[in-house]
Amino acid sequence: MPADTPFWSAHRHADRRPLLLARNRIQAAIRGWLAERDFTEVDPVALQISPGNEAHLHGFATTAIGNDGQPQQMYLHTSPEFAMKKLLAAGETRIHAFAHVWRNRERGALHSPEFTMLEWYRVGEDYTVLMDDCAAFLALAATAAGARAFRFRDSSCDPFATPERLSVAQAFLRYAQIDLLATLAADGTPSAAALAAQMQAQAIRFAPDDTWSDMLSRILVEKVEPHLGHGRPTILDRYPVAEAALARPCPDDPRVAERFELYACGVELANGFGELTNPDEQRRRFAAEMDEKQRVYGERYPVDEDFLAALAHMPPSSGIALGFDRLVMLATGAPRIDDVMWVPVAG
Repeated sequence: MPADTPFWSAHRHADRRPLLLARNRIQAAIRGWLAERDFTEVDPVALQISPGNEAHLHGFATTAIGNDGQPQQMYLHTSPEFAMKKLLAAGETRIHAFAHVWRNRERGALHSPEFTMLEWYRVGEDYTVLMDDCAAFLALAATAAGARAFRFRDSSCDPFATPERLSVAQAFLRYAQIDLLATLAADGTPSAAALAAQMQAQAIRFAPDDTWSDMLSRILVEKVEPHLGHGRPTILDRYPVAEAALARPCPDDPRVAERFELYACGVELANGFGELTNPDEQRRRFAAEMDEKQRVYGERYPVDEDFLAALAHMPPSSGIALGFDRLVMLATGAPRIDDVMWVPVAG
């Protein structure tokens, strides 16, 4: 069928419908699993003061008109995180949401400007429990879709296998021969010169004006990620604290943070944290992220002061966001994210 055939064509819809029904079954299975464990489903609003304060996430801006006719710039959220953490401050202890989120500058086989994020939080529980949740959801998705393996392009992954867990530092040593921890000061401050020297020794290209973060991203994308989640899922754990704006430092090593990502078939599926609850440190990190955004993209987003105020009352928690559409893609073998969305974004 031609690629430009509209999704509402009867023939194309007939081809897509089995994938969409599998999506519904996967969502129902996960909802049931969470309900059995006393999670409360919440429905955070998408219209926010700030879309999020990570340098490389891009929001959709809009203008709200008040009853007095005065305009106020607002944003569609890139994640329900700020809203859900406010609910933790209010006293909720186990919550989840299937939230529509919006991210600009993103379109492709694995990206849609609007997509569904499954986000959940556990108060008073270690972030490693989220890793067990992820493993359970992979198996649930496969079972609901009637799949024995996850597939994407030429890769396959056993969703029932125990995930491999390795730190970012271990992955960099294994796949790029880079000693990442040697580029971090005792407090986690990164050294671009130290990382550049190692990249040069390994003949990994970089630009003269690349920051440490730019170089880390290049190594991760070119040398590390292609090896993750093949055969069995991979949990990439303990990111450098400079790459974990919303996570707390690891108690045994302040250079790295309680942050992990889940991969299957080379595809990033989820991003989890032991949540940072220090509002002063969070403000500092947001400022650094927005300074980087200003440097790279010439723009910055406002800080949600209400979120920082709530953070002071938020109990120790762990939280995670999972790309639900991507999970459905892998469980059904769909080649593009649009194939598993009931109504894809136009264009």
